[in-house]
Amino acid sequence: MIKVDDEQQFVDEIIDLEEFAKSEKVPPTRCRGYRIRIGKQFYTVTRSTMTGRELLELAEKTPVERFRIDQKFRGGQTKRVELEETVNLATPGVERFQTLPLDQTEGYTARRQFRLPEVDEEYLNVSGLLWETVLESSKRRVIVYNFPVPDGYNVSTVDLNLQIDTGYPDTQLDMVYFHPPLMLGNKKAIAAIRDDSFDGKAWQRWSRHRTSANPWMAGEDYIGTHLGLVEHWLECEQLKVNK
Repeated sequence: MIKVDDEQQFVDEIIDLEEFAKSEKVPPTRCRGYRIRIGKQFYTVTRSTMTGRELLELAEKTPVERFRIDQKFRGGQTKRVELEETVNLATPGVERFQTLPLDQTEGYTARRQFRLPEVDEEYLNVSGLLWETVLESSKRRVIVYNFPVPDGYNVSTVDLNLQIDTGYPDTQLDMVYFHPPLMLGNKKAIAAIRDDSFDGKAWQRWSRHRTSANPWMAGEDYIGTHLGLVEHWLECEQLKVNK
């Protein structure tokens, strides 16, 4: 039970930020500590503010200059945290953090058959993942290789592609395509999927769409925010394993 000191407004409890975000509750600014998730690991900290550098050091991602860390919010939105940038853990909606290595892939020349907006190319270049833009007939797609998949699936990483319509970025990104096909560990069927062919491979299309409560915002949304939604979709489907 949460105990609040009326004089100091101190919450005598460890606050789980992920649970607070999912419940749409506002975390207290003064409490015994915060339980935060970085990647798949949980940590308890006693301060309400931390820098990107401190978060990476906490997760033992060193040297920190070889990694980036993203702040993830309820609903799949993401924001990169710079090394010396201060994060307020009591900000409403902060769900968790994700780290990405900045190592460059060597020995392979990635295909760049069409250009993306600068913000997309910058995001993908620092993601640590190999990516390509591929044009096939009238289809324009971005392929991202070895994208991390949460526990509960048949693989730990998967290739994915996103269809880039000619009106993008004013028109929204929609759905996602996976290779190889994803399956849940409990063999439970994944709803709203179908087969798709592109770049000589069989892909699994997930028909997942934005809602009126979370519409595409031209000028704000881009590949990075859409991949945040993809992670959210993967996590939501994985929750069915325990149901």
